[in-house]
Amino acid sequence: MDHFNTTNARSKTFTIALIRLRGGPNATTNLLLNPGDPGASGFDLIYERGKQLRSIVGDGFHLLSFDPRGVNNSSPAAICYPDQETRRELTRVRSMDLVHDSPEVYAWTHNFVRGCADTMGEYAPYINTPQTAADMNPILDALGQEDMYYWGFSYGTILGQTYAGLFPERSKRVIIDGVADQYMWYQGTFVSESQVDADAVLDGLFEECVRAGSGEREGEDGCALASLAGADSKEGLRHVVFEAMEKLREQPVGVYINNSHHGLVAYDNVWYNGIFQSLYKPSIWTALAKTLYDLIQGNATGAFLTYDYDLNLELKDDASSVVILNDSPTGPTHWGQDRQTVLDTFLSAVNNSHFPASWSTIYYMAQQWNIRKTYTYIPKKRIETAHPLLILSTTYDPVCPLVAARTAAEAFVGSRIVEVEGYGHCSIAVPSVCLAKRVRAFLYDGVLPEGYTKCEVKSLYFTPPDKEREVIEYIRFGNEEDRRLHGAQVELARDWDYRWSFAY
Repeated sequence: MDHFNTTNARSKTFTIALIRLRGGPNATTNLLLNPGDPGASGFDLIYERGKQLRSIVGDGFHLLSFDPRGVNNSSPAAICYPDQETRRELTRVRSMDLVHDSPEVYAWTHNFVRGCADTMGEYAPYINTPQTAADMNPILDALGQEDMYYWGFSYGTILGQTYAGLFPERSKRVIIDGVADQYMWYQGTFVSESQVDADAVLDGLFEECVRAGSGEREGEDGCALASLAGADSKEGLRHVVFEAMEKLREQPVGVYINNSHHGLVAYDNVWYNGIFQSLYKPSIWTALAKTLYDLIQGNATGAFLTYDYDLNLELKDDASSVVILNDSPTGPTHWGQDRQTVLDTFLSAVNNSHFPASWSTIYYMAQQWNIRKTYTYIPKKRIETAHPLLILSTTYDPVCPLVAARTAAEAFVGSRIVEVEGYGHCSIAVPSVCLAKRVRAFLYDGVLPEGYTKCEVKSLYFTPPDKEREVIEYIRFGNEEDRRLHGAQVELARDWDYRWSFAY
C-alpha cells in the first residue's frame, strides 16, 4: 500500500492487473505503456490499440501495460460512490455556466469529497502518482528486468517524469508524449496552463477546413462547413460557428426520434463533447464539420445522437479525480474556504480559454478535499537519468501545450524534444514517419536527436476513413517500410480514444 513508509509496506496491499502483448521471437525487453487520464486502463490500451502500437514500435519489444492502483481491474478501486446506480443519480451537477452554477457546484462538492473518503476508507490516501510510479518497480522485478523502458501519453507523462525523478538510475528509455507540467501538477494548478494552445488548435481546424473546402489540396474530400455563407476564410468560418453556438446557448433545439428517444441539443454538449473533444483528434474533424453543418442548416439529429452524453457519468470509477486531488495542493492550507475565492481563482486561471468549463469542478474539489496527504512529491530540476528522456509533442496540443514539453526538457539533463508539426493531443494524433523513426531509434539504440527536432506531418486533415488508403497511396514515400509505418499511424490516429487523456 505504501512504498515510502515501511510501517505500511506489507500490512495492506493493492492488487495491480497486468497485460502484455508479446513481441517477436527475439524480443526480451518489456516496454511499459500508460495511456493517461489518469484513470485510463492499460488493459483497454493493449486490447484496443496494442497491435497498432506494435506496428510502430516493431517486434523487438513486448508491450506491457497495467491498470494503475485504483483503476479498472486493479483493486481496491478509486470510487466515491457505493455502486454505479448511486453514482449516476448523485453525479449530476450543473457546472457549465462558471458564475451562475458556482453556488451549486460549491455545495455539491462538499458532499462529493465526503463520499470519496467514506467509500474508499484507509486506501484513499495511497492512490496517487508517486505510489503508482513506485508500483512499476516490482512489475519490472517480477519480469526480471532491471531497466525501465516506458512510453507514457498525456497524464502518462506526469507518471513518467515522476518515475524518472524518483528512480533516475533505472530510467534507461523513457518517452513522454503530450507533456503536462509536473511542477504545476504537484505544486500549482496545472489547469491554468493546460489550455493555452486550445484556441490555436480551434483556429487550425477552421483554417484547414477552409483550405480543404476550396480544393486546394489533392486527395481531400473537403469540409462541409466551408460551404456555408461567410465561411470563405478562417476568420469568417470562426465567426459563423461562434454565432451559431451563441444562438444555441440562447435557445436549445429539440430533437424527436421516437416516443422513447428524444431530447435537446444544447450548447454545452455541442461545444464541449463535440468541438472541444475534436481538438484532441484531427481525424474526426471531417465528421465534426458535417455534424455542425447539418446543425447550422437546421438538422440537429446528428448532433443529438453524437454529442448528447455526460462524460462524468460514463466514467467507471473516480480515479481521475482522486489521483489529481491526492497529488495537488488541497484543503484549507492552500485554499480559502469561501466560494468566491475559488471562483475568482478559477476565472483568473482560465481567462484565455474558450473551453473553461471542462475543468470547472476540480477547483472546488481541491478547495474541499479532506483526504490526508501520505507522501508529498516535490519535482527536482536538472535530473540526471540513466539515459536522457525523449520528449514528444505536437506544435499545437489542446490540453498539453508545447511549453510544458520545453519545461520537461529543462528538468532532465540531456533530454531532447521532437515536435510534430501538427494539431492534436500527443504525437499519435497525426501521422509522421519521421516521428516513428525517432521513437524506434531511441528505444532500440538510445539514439537522441542532436538538438531540437521538428517532424513534418504527412497527413491530410479532412479525409474520411474510407479515403485514407487512397491518401497513403498518393503520398510519396522513400520505401515500403515508410509506407507501412504511415499506414499504421493513420489507423492509430483514427482509432485512438481521446477520452483516455485528460477527458475530465
